[in-house]
Amino acid sequence: MSLARGVDYCLAPLQSDVNQSQTQQVSIAVQGERHQLLSQLEIVPQQLTLVGLAPLGQALFTVTYDGHSVSSQQSILLGDQFKAEYLLGLLQLIYWAIEDVNRNLHGGQLRSADCDAVQCRSLYANGSDTPQIEIRYDQQSLWMAKVALSIAQADLTLTINPIAE
Repeated sequence: MSLARGVDYCLAPLQSDVNQSQTQQVSIAVQGERHQLLSQLEIVPQQLTLVGLAPLGQALFTVTYDGHSVSSQQSILLGDQFKAEYLLGLLQLIYWAIEDVNRNLHGGQLRSADCDAVQCRSLYANGSDTPQIEIRYDQQSLWMAKVALSIAQADLTLTINPIAE
């Protein structure tokens, strides 16, 4: 998948030591339009499943990834422009170890960055000092943090708030 001009990402393998189940409130702002959904993210060693629900509970999409292939089903309500599998790549940028992400990036590099938040990551295209993607966390624990990811080139901001269960 293309993340920025000249920067492509191939989904990283699943991490064999990660078991994660999390409900998240997700807000997406794209070119002035805002959308909200609830997501349920389930990660076990052999499979990642991401389910998206509209605020009133209608199923919007289900994406599964077994470390090799992606299966995606989505509601026609989302239209042709929305690609649920693209969210998997963004989630890996947010939650996977930086080294694992960088092994699967072509034309760019993800790095820890200094910022006014508790923790930040930035994606740079090779040969550029300007970040293409910026990720901010409000605490050290990535899975418990409120996360804000921004892609200036696409005028896109993705905000994730974990919901305690």
